[in-house]
Amino acid sequence: MRQITYCDAINEAMLQEMERDPQIFVYGLGVPDHKRIFGSTKGLVEIFGKDRCFDMPLSEDAMSGFGLGAAINGMKPVYIHIRADFLLLCMNQLANMISSYRYSSNGMLKAPMVIRVIMGRGWGQGHQHSKSLYSMFSHIPGLKVVLPTTPYDAKGLLISAIRDEDPVLVFEHRWLYWQTGEVPEKSYTIPFGQPNVLRTGKDITIVATSWMNVESVKAADILEKRGISVEIIDPRTIAPFNVEPIINSVNKTGHCIVADNDWVEYGFSAEAAALIYSKCMGNLKSPIARIGFAFTPCPTARHLENAFYPNAINIIRCIEEKLDLSPTDLTGEDFYSHENRFKGPF
Repeated sequence: MRQITYCDAINEAMLQEMERDPQIFVYGLGVPDHKRIFGSTKGLVEIFGKDRCFDMPLSEDAMSGFGLGAAINGMKPVYIHIRADFLLLCMNQLANMISSYRYSSNGMLKAPMVIRVIMGRGWGQGHQHSKSLYSMFSHIPGLKVVLPTTPYDAKGLLISAIRDEDPVLVFEHRWLYWQTGEVPEKSYTIPFGQPNVLRTGKDITIVATSWMNVESVKAADILEKRGISVEIIDPRTIAPFNVEPIINSVNKTGHCIVADNDWVEYGFSAEAAALIYSKCMGNLKSPIARIGFAFTPCPTARHLENAFYPNAINIIRCIEEKLDLSPTDLTGEDFYSHENRFKGPF
């Protein structure tokens, strides 16, 4: 099977779906500009024209309301939102309108709308451009929340989101855009609520979201040299969230870490830990550990930013503590290579 990037997988999903259904259109701030949202919208305006791929004035509330109006009138909007932080400016539309339109109309009206939300680190972007926030939106009934990690998942989950008859938020970490993986050229879907076992193991289970799967795989590769077998499960979607495969894994390994790409407090890691405790209490050999952002606004200075964002080192040290291991020698390991590939959105 061919290898393509995460970004190209997203682009291919939109292109194939727009060819399949003329009711689909793509819009948002910077969508048709010369950089094309890191390249994820390349070719769309040339193929489908400015009526189906277009820019919008900078008003998040208006852009999301515009999408809702199109959706309830039979269109299939894909709204691209370049920073998760400013999704908060859509909150009235998302929490009070888009999420509940099917409910409030007794099923007569649907809101088949996709919002692609870009999150993740840049170059010392600071507290106003660093948030993830997906746990907040998964708290709202009527919204589906998707977190693709691999290029295969990026294409299949986005196609599923576009074909869904309810509003779906797809959160994409910008550092994932350059990952490569096997992706079929033909169109395919991945059903929501089906976690992906990225790695099988017997000693400890890691439940990881988005970019933290990359850090978890790095940690597992290093610890494998010491004979430690790590199982990594990517939920793929947190609304809906299928905890059963995770429960089966934790009952097998007896140890669990939830590595979330967001603040630890009151977020997905708390929900996951509560559900795992409810089913695995008798088989746990240690308390569930939760890893995520430090509970502070994100600093801008690089050395403080590195302390704010957890990575494979934090995961390794947590596993060592749980399994009563001596510290692993990490000399020569590269933990900060991905930012060198980030060239900015514009």
